[in-house]
Amino acid sequence: MTFLKTAAALTVLPLTALPVLAQDVTRHPIPNSDFPILQAVEVPAGKTTVYLSGTVPSVINEGADKTSVEAYGTTEEQTVSVMNRIKAQLEGMGISLGDIIKMQAFLVAPEGEAVDFDGFMKGYSQFFGTEEQPNLPVRSAMVVDALVNPGWLVELEVTAVRP
Repeated sequence: MTFLKTAAALTVLPLTALPVLAQDVTRHPIPNSDFPILQAVEVPAGKTTVYLSGTVPSVINEGADKTSVEAYGTTEEQTVSVMNRIKAQLEGMGISLGDIIKMQAFLVAPEGEAVDFDGFMKGYSQFFGTEEQPNLPVRSAMVVDALVNPGWLVELEVTAVRP
């Protein structure tokens, strides 16, 4: 093969002449499973990806020590709090929870207890796979020793695709 290396051989197209990709995000469910996450997500070229930093819960008990679990609530309450914060962040950018394609969940066990994965799932399931918002993300859930604030049991990091 011979390649021409002269400027005269290059054709520059204006951005408006480039093909418009009309493909949507493809979501692949886990076969034979009703677990509310996906096996895979395909994002076509030309889509804008939005990465949100890790989001932590808001204080729900102002009278409690801000470094205590009592200030932020149970794992379920913290999950709902975090998801509401993520929802507000995304809506502020003109996108929605249904545009989330990936989630990483960092979960902490309260001292002396096991991680409350059921509580996490109860909170999570209020936002994903519902009649109002049927889209699911791919997701990883990790048990970590601690988060920056000892009162936090949940931190979520999400990636969304602008429709």
